[in-house]
Amino acid sequence: MSWIGWRIARSTLQRRPSRHHYGDDQHQICDLHLPHGPGPHPVAVVLHGGYWQPPYTKLIMRPMCVALAGRGYAAWNVEYRRLGRDGGGWPMTFDDVAAAIDLLAEIEALDLDRVTLIGHSAGGQLALWAAGRAELPASAPGAAPRVTGARVLALAAVSNLHRAGRIAVDLLGGTPDEVPDRWTQADPLRRIPLGVPVGLVHGVDDATVDIARSREYAAAATEAGAEATLIEVPGDHRAPIDPATDAWRAAADWLATT
Repeated sequence: MSWIGWRIARSTLQRRPSRHHYGDDQHQICDLHLPHGPGPHPVAVVLHGGYWQPPYTKLIMRPMCVALAGRGYAAWNVEYRRLGRDGGGWPMTFDDVAAAIDLLAEIEALDLDRVTLIGHSAGGQLALWAAGRAELPASAPGAAPRVTGARVLALAAVSNLHRAGRIAVDLLGGTPDEVPDRWTQADPLRRIPLGVPVGLVHGVDDATVDIARSREYAAAATEAGAEATLIEVPGDHRAPIDPATDAWRAAADWLATT
């Protein structure tokens, strides 16, 4: 995030965020950025990336959350346990994301009929997974959601776990041959079609997650009859989460018109 981007985002701040805990672990926390007004406010659940690993945290999404609050959204910036020292992986990371989203049911002044799941990079994979929670088997992590998303905005998303390599095997605790059910539940390409609109925003100069991943997801979703819109934008991997960029403005336009 550029300093200019942070200054622009910070200038739209409506209220200081409040801290909420959905578990006892230090990483099981969310920050809620609220806009002015009594609500009920539409909600943007925000899931950061970082290939499901430390040291990346929800802090990288704070400027975007501030920008979302400036556009009238209650931005729910989610932290979750990641691989390694955090004790994440399967099923803990997925349990955390599900519990964080479901905690919204206990917070006042939110319009839970207008929840958008927004994820960047690996957070995009988690957002796409969360959008399909209602269709998961009863015994699966995240099944039977209290709060569901009405749409998904996947920013430079890891939408194909097979292409993510060894880190995806670490995330799920085994290869597709070893734990096939986990891959079926977690891999966005295997969850097509989702029953909600999906927007994909991806920078053409992204050297971290190839734009081909979003292109193949959009093509597969469209072929399956799902609603998926790919918006290709100038910029690198972080451009879609920087409020100073044209990439973010394209994402915000999708939010405003879908």
